[in-house]
Amino acid sequence: MSQNSPPAHGRTGTDAANGEDQSTWDAKGFYNKLAPTKKPKTPNPQNAITIAVSSRALFRMEEEQKIYEEHGVEEYVKYQLEHEDEPFEPGAAFPFVKALEAVNARLRELYPESEELFDVVLMTNHHAQVGVRLINTINHYNLFIERFCMTGGRSLIGYLKAYHTNLYLSSDSGKVGEALGEGIAAATIFSPDKVVEVSDTQLRVAFDGDAVLFSDESEQIVKAHGLDRFFEHEKEHENSPLAHGPLKGFLEALGKLQKKFYAKGQRLECPIRTYLVTARSAASSGARALKTLRSWGLETDEALFLAGAPKGPLLEKIRPHIFFDDQMFHVEGATEMGTVSAHVPYGVAQRYKKSATKKEPAGGK
Repeated sequence: MSQNSPPAHGRTGTDAANGEDQSTWDAKGFYNKLAPTKKPKTPNPQNAITIAVSSRALFRMEEEQKIYEEHGVEEYVKYQLEHEDEPFEPGAAFPFVKALEAVNARLRELYPESEELFDVVLMTNHHAQVGVRLINTINHYNLFIERFCMTGGRSLIGYLKAYHTNLYLSSDSGKVGEALGEGIAAATIFSPDKVVEVSDTQLRVAFDGDAVLFSDESEQIVKAHGLDRFFEHEKEHENSPLAHGPLKGFLEALGKLQKKFYAKGQRLECPIRTYLVTARSAASSGARALKTLRSWGLETDEALFLAGAPKGPLLEKIRPHIFFDDQMFHVEGATEMGTVSAHVPYGVAQRYKKSATKKEPAGGK
């Protein structure tokens, strides 16, 4: 019998002795056991930093997705029901979510009544019948995910807005693009090619600059006029802040939580660390990036200006839980070195990528 299963006759001898009927036992016994008594109250979405994660980003569901694509929703649901007691394996976003929970634990120690915490919402547009297997898997790994959204094929956008989503992670680039188009910070997450151990006590998040934290203004100059004109432009506009990019708000949310630790004298022990990892050169174009962050009242703990060098080797040293970049070239290089990476399909680079693939046959990728 499962640990949470009710007794065979619906109530214990103590319940019967007290004269409690079946419905009273249900209310006071079994359902209380199901409640996360060891886990704190879920924060209000209006106060929390909401991270929406798709089921295929959080767990490995390649086999199930193949069944869905090749045999349709009915066979998919049937397979999930037949295997609902088998937990999924952890997916690309799993270490990131565990790190969010570690930060929450530290925040609750310092601010027991505060709802300024990470709140993870599991998002999927698959059928609600999949929910039991997902719940079983979450309980198997002792994750604290109380909010589910299973839309049965409907668009997630309205739900993402209703949850005041600060970041949406998915393995579906189409849904990510739709979310970005609606002004929601989003990225397509990719599993690394090899397993690299990451911190279980400090959340580490690395960001590219242009078209991720910042707008794609500078990349437009590169694409249209080349690097020389880009360097000239950045020098001329060094004191003019760049417009914000799609993930500026997420960095802002991280910074807000960091300051809660600083206020308690824990700057050096802060369980959140952020990184700017950019292909910009420090001498010729780095100042504008740093001055832009300063103008927003933001900062990153570390800034790495690589002057066009590959990002993968540096990221391997940092070992972030997630790295965001708008260029698939850098995402692929990072995953090869063992970094969980997320593509932000935003800005002029995406248009150039589309024009370069126009020759693909109809019905292709």
